[in-house]
Amino acid sequence: MTADVNPAPSYFPSVSVIVPIYNGEQDLPGLLSALLAQTYPADKVEYLLVDNGSSDRTPQILVAAASEFESAGLTFKPLSQKDIQSSYAARNTGICAAAGEFLAFTDADCHPVKDWLTELMQPFQDPQVGLVAGEIEALTGNTLLERYADYKDTLSQVHTLNHPFCPYGQTANLGIRVRAIAQVGLFRPYLTTGGDADICWRIQQEGEGPSGPWQIQSAPRAVIRHHHRQTLKDLHSQWYRYGKSNRYLHELHGIALTRSLKDKERNRVILRWLLKDLPRGIATLLFQRKIAIDKLIGPVADLYCGNARALGQKEAKLPEAARQKVAYPTARVNVPPQPASR
Repeated sequence: MTADVNPAPSYFPSVSVIVPIYNGEQDLPGLLSALLAQTYPADKVEYLLVDNGSSDRTPQILVAAASEFESAGLTFKPLSQKDIQSSYAARNTGICAAAGEFLAFTDADCHPVKDWLTELMQPFQDPQVGLVAGEIEALTGNTLLERYADYKDTLSQVHTLNHPFCPYGQTANLGIRVRAIAQVGLFRPYLTTGGDADICWRIQQEGEGPSGPWQIQSAPRAVIRHHHRQTLKDLHSQWYRYGKSNRYLHELHGIALTRSLKDKERNRVILRWLLKDLPRGIATLLFQRKIAIDKLIGPVADLYCGNARALGQKEAKLPEAARQKVAYPTARVNVPPQPASR
């Protein structure tokens, strides 16, 4: 008989789902519906949504959601972090209030599929696994920029799991064993970007599982869906933030900075696009009625994103407070004992 490649999920430990939220009035309905639809056993999960000083109706929406989740037999805790404007500080607030053996992170503008949490927990059956990165897929989009990002697979965790310095998972879809984060401390609360890589690297390099350093695994069936950027302004902001993250992680961990293209290299790309790629893309559109993103806008969009990242990397300056680490709260008495190696 052929073994089942994808056996039925069988591992359902206690887990705390943590979501930082800043002005999430528009995004929350989709997220809350997706969380209510999760297939994870209701008595094994709690949802901790942390308002990070929102100025819209986020606090009221969270209070109303608590009653809806309670009616569905689910534990839902609306929390608040107003002292520090940082998603990592908000996540720390959730961690300190969490009762689960594992932590699962996503964001307000994400839509987890119904089996997301179930699939995210399965790799933790291996007691040596301290981190699990689920996959991030794009919600359907029709603009050229959305199609470009889809073509580049911008959101996929494949990129972060193959980082040349050390693999990591984005906090839009990340599971962490409480035992692992308790060893290395919480997120750096004053960091504004790059905190997902920082915590994953610290866990793998400073923490210790039952038989060696903690490992990270991928859970490709644990899917979160997310919107791509739809405007040039938002796309620039996204890649500028990537550049800032590079600079911060360079200062914190010594990773290599991304090399900027020289003017001659940029001019060569533009010339090739104008003389070769763009005419081919237009011909494909006219005669085959197909949009060849790699030809129509791919090269210039690559330059646009690369320039934004280079600018962010150049202008970013790590705040001294962002170097601060915060110890895991020793007052938490429900940290599960270290499992035996098997």
